Amino acid sequence: MGQYTKDNIKRLVQEQEVKFIRLQFTDILGTIKNVEIPVSQLDKALDNKMMFDGSSIEGFVRIEESDMYLFPDLDTFMVFPWTAEKGKVARFICDIARPDGTPFAGDPRSNLKRVLKEMEELGFTDFNLGPEPEFFLFKLDEKGEPTLEVNDHGGYFDLAPTDLGENCRRDIVLELEEMGFEIEASHHEVAPGQHEIDFKYADAISACDNIQTFKLVVKTIARKHGLHATFMPKPLFGEAGSGMHFNVSLFKGKENAFYDESTELGLSQTAMQFMAGVLEHVKGFTAVINPTINSYKRLVPGYEAPCYVAWSAQNRSPLIRIPSSRGVSTRVEVRSVDPSANPYLAMAVILEAGLEGIRQKMTPPPAINRNIYVMNETERKANGIDNLPSSLDDALKLLAADEVSKKALGEHIYENFKEAKEIECEMFRTQVHQWERDQYMKMY
Repeated sequence: MGQYTKDNIKRLVQEQEVKFIRLQFTDILGTIKNVEIPVSQLDKALDNKMMFDGSSIEGFVRIEESDMYLFPDLDTFMVFPWTAEKGKVARFICDIARPDGTPFAGDPRSNLKRVLKEMEELGFTDFNLGPEPEFFLFKLDEKGEPTLEVNDHGGYFDLAPTDLGENCRRDIVLELEEMGFEIEASHHEVAPGQHEIDFKYADAISACDNIQTFKLVVKTIARKHGLHATFMPKPLFGEAGSGMHFNVSLFKGKENAFYDESTELGLSQTAMQFMAGVLEHVKGFTAVINPTINSYKRLVPGYEAPCYVAWSAQNRSPLIRIPSSRGVSTRVEVRSVDPSANPYLAMAVILEAGLEGIRQKMTPPPAINRNIYVMNETERKANGIDNLPSSLDDALKLLAADEVSKKALGEHIYENFKEAKEIECEMFRTQVHQWERDQYMKMY
């Protein structure tokens, strides 16, 4: 299975003159954390003996149970190419364990592994994900702080010279390729300063690891170009926001369980049931795949982001689209995920909802093959098209009522996620914004 053993990692570290090792993991809010150790501590790390204080991490544990162990996943070993000048830095992505060696319930990566076990119990071997993360590049000011000034005036698929982000994007792609990513596409997106880089699909855990590594590389290389890369869903009013479409498929060995050549659309009963489960629970797990106040500024009509619960094999306005490739590439594209989502949690809720659809043998509603944005509310109701929640506050209430989505997170993550997000909503609700002053100062 694994390409790395302890011995060949030690050899590589020596050959490449690696000086530091970063032990990375992801907290509940999706932020990458790392414990950096000198290479002299490598043996200790490889023997799963590296400890850290879990009480210092958002949503992990209380002070009295704070000792946590980092279990490096050897297959995630990677040397960061851009650290060459200052003594190379390598990294492992780690699972988090309690002192007795059991997986820690608050670790999003271990939690996804738990949901994948449920998938295996239903007879599937793999859940694959091909992500399409979008991001914005903004210029930095003289203090190194991000401005709202974009680096170009390019449009969708534009080429230089309007797209000044081109060189930065090219460097990001080269860096990723050097780190073993297989890049499938890289282009300018709809909004000024907006970019998308798509990489090859992988199994659920590797794909989520790749998303986190991708974010790190994009931010690091952008800074070298004097730019700030942001995965904030909607940084600019009146422009398209950034999504992170999830292309997912279930496999049994080498067979794509979503493909069935005998049906009209080439989709198997499993695919239809999976999709039905996702559509049934998407309102419940929207808080997880759109986890910020800002996420809901993206999910509005008119900017290509889905805000209605529907599916189609043809048009791009619904929440779920079925891309045209069939055979081994048959997949379901969940279009409402945004790049502020914690990928491990997003993956867990989508998979759990889909598995529930399969368990309950659900049938999806009929496909909607016309543009939903041009329908009025009555037409949408007549077609059974529901709205996604329009704020994080509403989304949290729907999550609280959705047992399947809560099961996907597990009690520890759910409670801590909910608490952190309720605080966020309250801070936003009580803040006075510039828009209000502009609107009301002179009027009243």
